[in-house]
Amino acid sequence: MRLTLLLLLLGSFALPAWSQQRQRARAYGLAIGVLPTGPLNAITDVEGVRVGHTTLVQGNAVRTGVTAILPHPGNVFQQKVPAAVFVGNGFGKLAGTTQVQELGNLETPIILTNTLAVGTALNAVVDYVLHQPGNEQVRSVNAVVGETNDGYLNDIRSRTITEQHVRAAIEQASSGPMAEGNVGAGTGTVCFGFKSGIGTASRRLPAKLGGYTVGVLVQTNFGGVLQVNGVRVGEALGQFYLSEQLKDKADGSCMMVVATDAPMDARNLERLAKRAFLGLAKTGGIATNGSGDYVLAFSTNASLRIPHTATEPTQTTTVLTNDAMSPLFLAAIEATEEAIINSLFKAETTTGADNHTVEALPLDKVISLLKKHHALKP
Repeated sequence: MRLTLLLLLLGSFALPAWSQQRQRARAYGLAIGVLPTGPLNAITDVEGVRVGHTTLVQGNAVRTGVTAILPHPGNVFQQKVPAAVFVGNGFGKLAGTTQVQELGNLETPIILTNTLAVGTALNAVVDYVLHQPGNEQVRSVNAVVGETNDGYLNDIRSRTITEQHVRAAIEQASSGPMAEGNVGAGTGTVCFGFKSGIGTASRRLPAKLGGYTVGVLVQTNFGGVLQVNGVRVGEALGQFYLSEQLKDKADGSCMMVVATDAPMDARNLERLAKRAFLGLAKTGGIATNGSGDYVLAFSTNASLRIPHTATEPTQTTTVLTNDAMSPLFLAAIEATEEAIINSLFKAETTTGADNHTVEALPLDKVISLLKKHHALKP
């Protein structure tokens, strides 16, 4: 089985040799917001969080994949984490949300993929959970799977994603630096009319405010009028929603996953998730009628784990007060905005299904505009 998965992964990661030429936003002097980042400026700065990708680039038409986010390295079903969902615009297929909203916890990895692979991913996650040691008596699993529609660049009707692809993303998930751009669930996505993909960023609060970390991962596939650090880049490039050329139809979707080590219950995690949506708005996203825009937020704080089998009828926990939330709100906004920009900066020009080509964001022109408007650090 492991050999099969290894061969599968080797065959799937057929990325262009020049994919590392494009850098993240901060490499160009673009520092969004006022809070410091974590060491990696990634969701994996939140202790315990791991991310894995399976990337499918096959022939002329398959441009898709899977991204898995694991809240902690243990058995998540047996040690659930507090979680919440915020729906910015509900044109999407985010499975497993009602139980998260009702019980306020997450019991499986979060899977991101394409629209028509949600059912496959659900089956794969259920199978993964049922076969974990300690879950021999489990008879109900609430798998959480989100999606965006990559059908412009990917032959989505071929339904290439298999359960093995999903399992591979889960099993090779790791902490540390993570790939962005044309990888995993972002392989075939488009944002603001440019090639996009997976992006991530993080923020760390000062010690006097708790020293907590907020990390964000995004799968970007939406539109609007692109702004980069306040500069009206989309308008300057002539690529924006309702421009004369109508190059950006703006429908699509954005999945945002927010992780934190702060001790927060589901109620305040939902409030945190709402602020992530403000980060999307700062990039110029407008959540059109046909865009499914969702935020999933969870806390990895070990003191808040919810055991699957409780030995006592009550649980005593310590959580942040409402008054302590504002710095974390700012962290979520900044990290989401930067994660979206990173997804564009790292993505490469891609040709896919029906010979469609989506150009990468022209970084030379963007950096020139940012310099002109003094939007880069000196």
